[in-house]
Amino acid sequence: MIYRKANFKDVEPIHKLVNDYAEKGVMLSRSRNVLYETLRDMILAEEEGEIVGVGALHLVWDELAEIRAMAIAPGHTRKGIGRSIVKALIADAEQLGIKTLFTLTYQPEFFGSLGFTEIPKEQLPHKVWKECINCAKFPNCDEIAMIKMI
Repeated sequence: MIYRKANFKDVEPIHKLVNDYAEKGVMLSRSRNVLYETLRDMILAEEEGEIVGVGALHLVWDELAEIRAMAIAPGHTRKGIGRSIVKALIADAEQLGIKTLFTLTYQPEFFGSLGFTEIPKEQLPHKVWKECINCAKFPNCDEIAMIKMI
């Protein structure tokens, strides 16, 4: 397994992976435009030339970042790929001087196993919600907010 930063040729496989899960209602969809704009945020897991996992570290505000767009290809789950991606994103966050990480997730057990704790969404700064207006679930968000101090 190779873990690496994403590049332009990865947009289509990332788009498919993320949006296949979004169609099942277990994560939010991402447009190609958003993927291009946030490409530098992403870390991929690649096996034999195939993208089998993705996650992104999105800078939000002073010493605050979000782990988002986590997706592992079916058939590759429960192999530690997601854990490795999150650990790489945490390492990136530490290098940048991030003090607080958060995620909005439907997988609280996974993030809990990595030291994240559940909090009421209302405890997150308003800055976090600027992209929510574009979400199909706005204003009835059913994701679980979790944070990790690093």
